[in-house]
Amino acid sequence: MNDQIISTKKYDLEERTAVFAEHIIDLMKKMPNNPINKRMIEQLVGSGGSMGANYCEANEAESKKDFIHKVGICKKETKETKHWLRLLARANPEFAEEFRILWKECQELLLIFSAIVTKAKLSAG
Repeated sequence: MNDQIISTKKYDLEERTAVFAEHIIDLMKKMPNNPINKRMIEQLVGSGGSMGANYCEANEAESKKDFIHKVGICKKETKETKHWLRLLARANPEFAEEFRILWKECQELLLIFSAIVTKAKLSAG
């Protein structure tokens, strides 16, 4: 995982969110199998993949309102992903640097989704 660029196609948000989810999966495969990690890993993989899936749905939205709603879900899933990354980093300090890289990318995605919603609401009137 590269600290600077998780996806080489930062302009392609569908691809960027998919690559982000793939990096989550790759890191979760390294986690020790214990009761503390088990539930958090399931939650992280779910929310980390869901943000991209919801963005794909947003791109096929049937109305501006539907688009705003679906990107809003992306924001919620991104915030949840940041939460699970934080907790898993705490439970697995030996992977702190890899979690830091993912958390940073997640924060950037949150800022992008927030900007998209703001712009879409302004253009909707």
